Amino acid sequence: MNGSEEALPARFRRSQDHHEAYLRLIRWELDDELAMTEERLRNWSNSKLQANGIALFDLTAKPDGWLFGQRVVRLRNGTGGKFGTHRFRQGDIVMLSRNSPLTEKPVEAIVSKRSKNAIRIVLPEAPQDLRKGKWRMDRGANRIAFDRMRDALNSVFEEDGSAPLRELILGSVHDPASTASLIPELGGVKLVRVPMPSDLNQAQRNAAEAAISNRLTLIQGPPGTGKTHTAVRILGAWAKQDIGSTLAVADSNVAVDNLLEGLLAIGVRAVRLGQPVKVREDLREATMDAEMERHPLRKDLLEHLELNEKLARRIKGMRGGKDKGLAHRDLSRGWKEVRRIEAQMRDDILDKAQVLCCTCIGSGHDLLIGRRFPRVLVDEATQATEPATLVPIVRGARQVVLIGDHRQLPPTVISRRSEEGGLSRSLFERMIKMGIEPLMLTTQYRMHPAISEFPNSRFYESRLENGVSETDRLAPKGLIWPDWDVPIAFLPVEGGEVLSPDGASKENPAEASWVVSLLLNLLKAGELREKDIGIITPYAGQVRTIRDQMPENLQSVEVRTVDGYQGREKEVIIFSCVRSNINGNIGFLSDARRLNVALTRAKRGLVVVGNPTTLRCDGNWEAWLSHIRSRNLEAWHLLGTA
Repeated sequence: MNGSEEALPARFRRSQDHHEAYLRLIRWELDDELAMTEERLRNWSNSKLQANGIALFDLTAKPDGWLFGQRVVRLRNGTGGKFGTHRFRQGDIVMLSRNSPLTEKPVEAIVSKRSKNAIRIVLPEAPQDLRKGKWRMDRGANRIAFDRMRDALNSVFEEDGSAPLRELILGSVHDPASTASLIPELGGVKLVRVPMPSDLNQAQRNAAEAAISNRLTLIQGPPGTGKTHTAVRILGAWAKQDIGSTLAVADSNVAVDNLLEGLLAIGVRAVRLGQPVKVREDLREATMDAEMERHPLRKDLLEHLELNEKLARRIKGMRGGKDKGLAHRDLSRGWKEVRRIEAQMRDDILDKAQVLCCTCIGSGHDLLIGRRFPRVLVDEATQATEPATLVPIVRGARQVVLIGDHRQLPPTVISRRSEEGGLSRSLFERMIKMGIEPLMLTTQYRMHPAISEFPNSRFYESRLENGVSETDRLAPKGLIWPDWDVPIAFLPVEGGEVLSPDGASKENPAEASWVVSLLLNLLKAGELREKDIGIITPYAGQVRTIRDQMPENLQSVEVRTVDGYQGREKEVIIFSCVRSNINGNIGFLSDARRLNVALTRAKRGLVVVGNPTTLRCDGNWEAWLSHIRSRNLEAWHLLGTA
């Protein structure tokens, strides 16, 4: 039994026990993240921070336009060269400072775009001395997330009716499974039956119908089974029943954008909440900010803002006395009117929206204070911590759908003690331990049947069916596959494991060289484009090593850790295992869920590069290698092509 199972029960007798346990865990998570950040800033050299990809130095800055009223700033390398490898991605919170964010008040911003030689950030207001001198940029901690999770836990604890499903969530009801299947208490509203669309298979249809009928529904979506498609159809059915706005949330902005895209495609009035900079560019017209700019009252708002600015300028030139006092009074009334118009515009937009889309943490925004959402759908529910999942639920949810897959990666937790204490167990998982059976989607449409064969038998009890055939997923050219009917290859490469220069990760230059060689051959064949190929590895150090060995013209090929690839797919995946040692220590690779994700991202071709002797020390890898050997899929012949 692991630490999380020992530390946290599946069912809580009292809301106080739940409250105290999770409040302690999220406090540890914040404290340890802040302590880790401070320790690095105090003790790591600038070169080590940069080598680890968490800081950039000697940056020049200049204004680069606006994004819905917020200033965009472009940062470049002061030396004129490229940035090299770093971990700053769209949506990341960053800190700008001159020397150190520890010794001065940093400017907080959000990454908007990145390229080889420029990073764009968004901030409310640019510093006056922006263009002068050099800047540094560091990763920042998300304190807002802690505040909103704490508020959600307080809502579950308090007996004020803000969490109608409290007893079910706590597991304090006699029979959680039976309670979950009850008709939701939606205030006496008579629900209109909505027929399910014809583009759902039987398992998807069963899951969607249960979600519409039951108080709490768990839907398990293994890789490629269309969980987002099913989620969108559930939300569409709820929208047609028209009993108020629904919250559609997910742990990541990417997943929220996928929901939004699907909803807009079927004609649902959906509005995206959150920073526009964190939203996919082609979906920004559906954001709250874009809706505000198009609103009929926008003209009135701008007129009042202009009058206020004129009055403020006039006041500056007044000496005092009664007239100045009256002018200040008029200015105060003017700003009050501006706030009234803005509130009216926001309320109008929110009232007309059938579905509001945002991240779990984003649903705790002040914008939604006082609003209640009887229906909440959480996608990626197994990647969100329980306190994060509670943020949307405590806004009055009486019907909840959790969609995820507990056989894939769990929530990301930074603090070791928080992870061991149980923060890495999702609400979805805990509901299963309470006896609530998830409805499983059983047809996969992503992988060549040969690629899905092992994960299906190993992780899903062979319950998955293939919705695509071998002819739908022909093996790509550019690699001599051991069996052209089975586009899987294992390249046995022994040796090469080293500790990264920063001491914080692992890398394997020998494997990296093979990965790049395979990539070049696949692209040379001309059938695949750069965006069709993904490179996965469990270690951030190997990500940097592979990128450093790739030609500059191929830097658009996505190279990510396994954790960064969940929910994504590519035509071909090249996976570098990294670990190669006489002790049989495989580290991150020992997590079966990480293996499952790594093996299920590819549609047409999967290549794994690793040391078979080291990998065989783990049961799951031993099973996969035996599977490979039984089908003669070891690519020994490729070793002679170097």
